[in-house]
Amino acid sequence: MKPSRLPLVTALVVLVFFYLPIAMLIAQSFNAAKFGGQWNGFSFRWYQELWAREDIHQAAWNTLLIAVTSTIASVVLGALAAWCIHRYKTRTQRIHYGLIYAPLVVPDILMGLSLLFLFVNVGVQLNFTTIILAHTTFCLSYVTLVMLGRLQDFDDAVIEAAQDLGAGWGTIIRRILLPLLGPGLAAGGLLAFTLSIDDFVITFLVSGPGNTTLPVKIFSMMRRSSPQVINALSVIFMSVTFITVLLSQRLTRPQP
Repeated sequence: MKPSRLPLVTALVVLVFFYLPIAMLIAQSFNAAKFGGQWNGFSFRWYQELWAREDIHQAAWNTLLIAVTSTIASVVLGALAAWCIHRYKTRTQRIHYGLIYAPLVVPDILMGLSLLFLFVNVGVQLNFTTIILAHTTFCLSYVTLVMLGRLQDFDDAVIEAAQDLGAGWGTIIRRILLPLLGPGLAAGGLLAFTLSIDDFVITFLVSGPGNTTLPVKIFSMMRRSSPQVINALSVIFMSVTFITVLLSQRLTRPQP
């Protein structure tokens, strides 16, 4: 039977559909022309201009600070939530799982508006803290699901055996849980970090003056800055995201 070329053609069409715009964006970021309509030769001009922009440095620092803080908070809370859902098969934990899963299907605009109304009604000023709380809210669900997947392969009898041998919870966490569940924690953390640095809609709604992140900065630059500088910034931003996603996928790969 002659092998069909349909799978190969389908894969190529899908790859072109996904990655041709990204390839064009990368090519334009090295275009010496001020606008993308013509090619004036290869140049690092826009990356050099980007390097000299203090406002972009500040936005990058804000993004990194918010992403790291919300990642740490979501990893701690997500790991505890996953442990409770996995360990205790009660009705309360089934409801808990449903509430954890719900933010994954709620549109960003609705989540952002609901958080904005909450902060306004309780009298909280919009600042770094509100952005970190908002990012932790949606990152928490992803971390919990990653940890639940990791816990499916975890044998609870190991803990019971350690307790029978006299080990306390401090020793169990340090000698058993962290080594076995560490890759899941790291993968969930990398996923949360990626989601945080990429988020625009929720950040735009709950951020205060002077709390601009890179996605919000790119949006504001689109109206009054050079498109080639935006292309260069987008390429750097996208590279960080791809590297983080690849690391996260590598850590969630089933162990041999």
